[in-house]
Amino acid sequence: MTATAVTPVGARTQWEVGGPAPADAIEVRAPAGIERYEPADMTVTAGAGTSFATLDAALAEHGQECPLDPRSPAATIGGVLACGLSGLRRLRHGPLRDHVLEVRFRTAGGRVVKGGGPTVKNVTGYDLPRLLVGSLGTLGVIEEVTLRCRPRPPCARWLVADGRALYRPAAHLWDGARECVLVEGVAVDVDAQTRGVAALESPPELPEGPHRGRISVAPARVRELAAALNGMVRWCAELGIGTVHVAADDAGELTRARDIAHAHGGWMLREHGGAPGDDGFGRPMPNIALLRRIKHAFDPDGRLNPGRIPL
Repeated sequence: MTATAVTPVGARTQWEVGGPAPADAIEVRAPAGIERYEPADMTVTAGAGTSFATLDAALAEHGQECPLDPRSPAATIGGVLACGLSGLRRLRHGPLRDHVLEVRFRTAGGRVVKGGGPTVKNVTGYDLPRLLVGSLGTLGVIEEVTLRCRPRPPCARWLVADGRALYRPAAHLWDGARECVLVEGVAVDVDAQTRGVAALESPPELPEGPHRGRISVAPARVRELAAALNGMVRWCAELGIGTVHVAADDAGELTRARDIAHAHGGWMLREHGGAPGDDGFGRPMPNIALLRRIKHAFDPDGRLNPGRIPL
């Protein structure tokens, strides 16, 4: 790594996602604050350094939300998008990239680039916003984003699943002991759907530990994968999505969980901790040649966050 390496910094809530951040790099931060908010158009533009908590509070005043749902509300909008980790309500609201309409970012050479458009029905040009989601700051430093908003559900209720069919649940979690479902909507509809079903006093919690990862596998193989993980790590699966959150007290246990993910046709992204030398991904990218071409086009000198994605 050269002395000119640059790493974007947010709230450091997802600092260990993927590969390790470069040491001795120049740290840069994005501006914070709500730039424009049009409740009637259901779009909001904010500096990438704005925390999710700040954004959510501003939207809540108008009965709206943007369901990015990071693990920590202190996470910055730019950091959430750069890491690309969809929230627990993906089952209903879609992946993280679907909420991004426009981005303004700065290249390694200092050039400001804008991609997408501030309207929901924007279809012109290359889809740069989706390209930057999950890029871990290796293509550009996100400075400003325009997000799609939606009405905030007036009623949300976590339930213990009893096998009945529910209309478009927002989340469906399973930790091996019980299945939990989140139902959102108008209170009268939620009441009608959930009558007679045991409600939870608080939302279920994802597994915690010094070593954490996120497994992605075909949704049809989640239960098979979970059976192999039992007794080795703490886990919680998003049914219908194929994401399994795992946590362990020992780095070796997280490594073995990754091996199990590979054996079931999936892979695991390291979120925190892990064994020394862990590149965060555990296996070569299937589209590595394409990723290298894109990286070279945006950052030919390799200055932006070298090592966060193993290229």
